[in-house]
Order: sequence, then C-alpha cells, then structure tokens
Amino acid sequence: MRLLAIAAALSAFCATASAQTARLDVAGVWLTEARDGRIEIADCGDGTPCGRIVGGGDGVTAERFDTANPDPALRSRSLMNLRILSNYRRDGQRWVGGRIYEPDTGRTYGSRLHLGEDGALRVQGCLGPICQTQRWTRVR
Repeated sequence: MRLLAIAAALSAFCATASAQTARLDVAGVWLTEARDGRIEIADCGDGTPCGRIVGGGDGVTAERFDTANPDPALRSRSLMNLRILSNYRRDGQRWVGGRIYEPDTGRTYGSRLHLGEDGALRVQGCLGPICQTQRWTRVR
C-alpha cells in the first residue's frame, strides 16, 4: 500500500513538472520581427509568461526611454527591463487574453502568443477586432 502511495505521488509530481514545462513553451529570449529588439519571456511567478525588453536587435543595451508614453510622468523611464507582455492565460496551445505594450507608439493592445511548429513565436496584437501578427525568432 505504501509503495502504491509513493508511486502515485511520483506520478503526480512528474505530471505537474511536465505540465509546467509545456506551460512555459514560450520562455526564452526573442528577436522581434523588425529585428530591433530583444524580449525575454519568463514565468511571471504564477505560471504565466511575462516579457520584458532586454536589448536592441543587435544586442546593444543603450539607454532608451519611453518617450511615446501617453503619461508624461512615465516618459523618462528606461525601456530596458520594461515589462511589455503580461496577463496571459493558457488556452490549448496558445496564450490568450494578454496585453502587449508597444513603446514606439505608447499604446497597449490585447495580445495572444503561439509557438509555431517552426519554433518561431507568433505574437499577435489586437485593437478590437483588428489584429496584426509578428513572427519572433528565438535567440536563446
């Protein structure tokens, strides 16, 4: 009986570890489609992905500021380490219901993430029913 309980606990642990690995399939550092930024996606702490700017397309980490932000008080904040992806939930093979902040315009959009079979990340930003999808490439 005790052996059965240990086997069940081990099985549950392995299933949980496997589910967490699957949940974080989008984790890594990604080069944007325009090749002008690197975004690190990692666990927000609750099993969902968050993304932050970690460099320019060439890996340069020169100081840039959030000058297009509609809030004047935030225009002097650095873009480096700024969280631009958040609030996703898992829906099958996709992350949905998220938010993506676009520093070039200072706007935030609804967002979905999907890891393609080719290993590229499809990042979709939507304003109402109108959506645009970018293809990001994994750097590491």
